[in-house]
Amino acid sequence: MSKGLPKRSEDYSLWYNELVKRADLAENSAVRGCMVIKPYGYSIWEKMQAQLDKMFKDTGHSNAYFPLFIPKSYLSKEASHVEGFAKECAVVTHYRLKNSEDGKSVVVDPEAKLEEELIVRPTSETVIWSTYKNWIQSYRDLPLLVNQWANVVRWEMRTRLFLRTAEFLWQEGHTAHATKQEAIEETEQMLDVYAEFAEKHMAMPVVKGIKSANERFAGAEETYCIEAMMQDGKALQAGTSHFLGQNFAKAFDVKFATKEGGLDYVWGTSWGVSTRLMGALIMAHSDDNGLVLPPKLAPIQVVIVPIFRSEEELEAISVKAKEIMKKLRALEISVKFDNRDTHKPGFKFAEYELKGVPLRIALGPRDLANNTVELARRDTLSKESVNLNEVEIDQKIKGLLEEIQENIYKKAFDFRTEKTTEVNSWEEFQDVLENKGGFVSAHWDGTSETEEKIKELTKATIRCIPLDQEKEEGKCVLTGNVSQGRVLFAKAY
Repeated sequence: MSKGLPKRSEDYSLWYNELVKRADLAENSAVRGCMVIKPYGYSIWEKMQAQLDKMFKDTGHSNAYFPLFIPKSYLSKEASHVEGFAKECAVVTHYRLKNSEDGKSVVVDPEAKLEEELIVRPTSETVIWSTYKNWIQSYRDLPLLVNQWANVVRWEMRTRLFLRTAEFLWQEGHTAHATKQEAIEETEQMLDVYAEFAEKHMAMPVVKGIKSANERFAGAEETYCIEAMMQDGKALQAGTSHFLGQNFAKAFDVKFATKEGGLDYVWGTSWGVSTRLMGALIMAHSDDNGLVLPPKLAPIQVVIVPIFRSEEELEAISVKAKEIMKKLRALEISVKFDNRDTHKPGFKFAEYELKGVPLRIALGPRDLANNTVELARRDTLSKESVNLNEVEIDQKIKGLLEEIQENIYKKAFDFRTEKTTEVNSWEEFQDVLENKGGFVSAHWDGTSETEEKIKELTKATIRCIPLDQEKEEGKCVLTGNVSQGRVLFAKAY
């Protein structure tokens, strides 16, 4: 292996960038601002995708696919929506290239100009609601519960692998309902799905809340979110669920015949998470040795590394390894036997530590003679020798994987608790932000002006108004005006 990773304490940003590349998750592509997700990184995303997809289907949603291109006129139909995305849109103006006059290059054919320019989707509300107009006529067509897995393009100038790229992968749910209450319930239900996924599968504690008006999704009446805490004390928005009201239904004239015989606009929602979750997973748990993956999302949950000097020794170890693998696979535990003879065991140990494999089994001739194996945990870096005469190895490993999942969550939860501070004055607010970081729980007077001023002075934004916020009268930390409750501020990705 190459020299060690940069230390988180010395340069968190460099540590993150290096870890993404060295753990074979992703790399920058030839296209500025875009990334190549490598097989190991993509296999983690696939596990995320599979679990979320199951959760969506369990709540009654079906997958569909809509076009990558959106007619420019569609975007202008919902005023706040176009304003929110205008600066990030990639626009297609022509549909053909031709050879230059000197034949040395290709140029855009000026005669192949599109009648209407097309936007490469930054999000799909407009193209989907224009389609829903054809799908919805009556209350019998509702609710319409659709999700799509897709790529989107938002032309970012400052990019970072997984966290912010010009093109990224995501899912976007778009639903239509007969009543306001149904749409709000859907919005809240999907927020709960995201929170459950983050906590139970990513082992990442989150705060559920509502965004302030300044941070709300363009075109939504209310944006719900889950906010997570990274190890450098910065917050990361890990998922959003939007109550769209009737905004898009009115923009695209999506009406339905009600049970009572009237005509009304449908109520909408949209919700999404993206490959940004990969960034969250890395930054919430990993250490100076590499990735720390929760077992539920690890592509390889257990790796068996043979220690041998001859072909005969490897053959004898392989018999035992295959026996263990069969037992683990029967419990649906993913396991790899790394019998490469091109790398030494020490190299392999470092490689799987870097890649965050939760459990490593070392197996050598002495282990075979004693019927033992050495188990090494990635989360605690602890090792133990296990006697196979006394312990059922498959059950032992199953239990350890569950323990690792819980331990990773607990560590992140304790860290977030330690990094959440209640403040009551502006001096305290600034001091905590500068010297401690994390979530700052403070009173805010509810105005956009105050929120903007705080952001301008400290770079901190309101991450959310927590759903479990207690109503308590207080004074805004900046203005001293009356406040009805505390909100969470933080510097964020």
